[in-house]
Amino acid sequence: MSTVDLTDPRFWIRTDVHEHVAELRRQAPVQWHEAGADGPSWAVLSHRHAMEVLADADTYSSAGGSLLGGGPNPPAGSGRMMALTDAPDHRTLRDRAHRFFSPKGVARLERRVRDLTVELIERALEKETVDFVTEVAAVVPMTLVCELMQVPDADRPEVTRLCDEAFLMSSPERRRAAHQGLFAYLLDLAVERRARPGDDLVSAFAAEIEGSPSLSLEDVVLNCDNIIVGGVQTVRHTAAMSLHTLIRRPQSWCELSEAGASPQAAVEELLRWTSVGVHVLRTARRDAALGGRTVRAGDRVVVWIPSANRDETVFDRPGELDLSRRPNRHLALGWGPHFCIGAVLARLELRILLEELVARVGVMEQTGPAVPALSIINLGLASLPVRLGRHRPDTRRIA
Repeated sequence: MSTVDLTDPRFWIRTDVHEHVAELRRQAPVQWHEAGADGPSWAVLSHRHAMEVLADADTYSSAGGSLLGGGPNPPAGSGRMMALTDAPDHRTLRDRAHRFFSPKGVARLERRVRDLTVELIERALEKETVDFVTEVAAVVPMTLVCELMQVPDADRPEVTRLCDEAFLMSSPERRRAAHQGLFAYLLDLAVERRARPGDDLVSAFAAEIEGSPSLSLEDVVLNCDNIIVGGVQTVRHTAAMSLHTLIRRPQSWCELSEAGASPQAAVEELLRWTSVGVHVLRTARRDAALGGRTVRAGDRVVVWIPSANRDETVFDRPGELDLSRRPNRHLALGWGPHFCIGAVLARLELRILLEELVARVGVMEQTGPAVPALSIINLGLASLPVRLGRHRPDTRRIA
């Protein structure tokens, strides 16, 4: 039985967290975890057993909740939104949004992503210091989601504010109020798109599709909110944590800047290394054997992604950042039927960010403390003040 409280966000920002987690993993890859505000659960720490849980939706259900922090009862969106449904409803919901996130759909966005990324980096280069989180990392995914949903330009600052407060504020009351505001806005958008559908994500959920059950307006809102959560927070935190990682590891930045370096491989390693999605929750539908333990029907099972992504039985030298690592079987974007629907877009956004940083930035300096965003959902930064300097003929450095 684990005596460490894995649900305490302060645990995951400790400098020695991975040594502690590796020791727990060696003791037992699956452990009964009594600590935590949501009650007891099974802690899944190994890569093998994480894949087993995430792949087997018949045994491990998402309908009881996909994240800790909501208490012991199923969340309000259970069985109604992508993250909280099982087959066949889950596939039906994903199919509505798939074309926007397919390789073909994402390829149409590449020029827009690059233009926006270049604009933000150039703007940052003109300033003495910038908060990389709020002025670069958060802007690209939020802008893309707003454009995919065809949120009017005039509404975007308010939608961005509500999203930030709904997912990042430390006060539960502020988070709740912001979420209510976001839901109210999305409901208005859903009503409009049901009456006058367009070629956008909101319309895809709101549309009446022959042979497919219609979604209530409330369910349209829930699924749009689901897209915003996944589409913004993962990229925002991975981008910020990646830059922080490269600033602290100048040699890795130099390797990335060398001719022949693969930005695609670097993105995969930074996804593994940062592992910003801290956990995934499932509920056992039936009794099952897992890692030599007996999981009972109704038990909560929590996959701890940072542990699985440092499993020494899968990754050679897991405690080293290797930007050329191949293969890289990380689980940062999930596994199985709930694999991140926006994975192709997330990888594109992160790859272009690295490419344009390498092309344009010669100096990166952290100008103040990196402020962690204390959360058991996302391991990220609330603030990262930096100075970015242009290339000089003989200069490429990080301070």
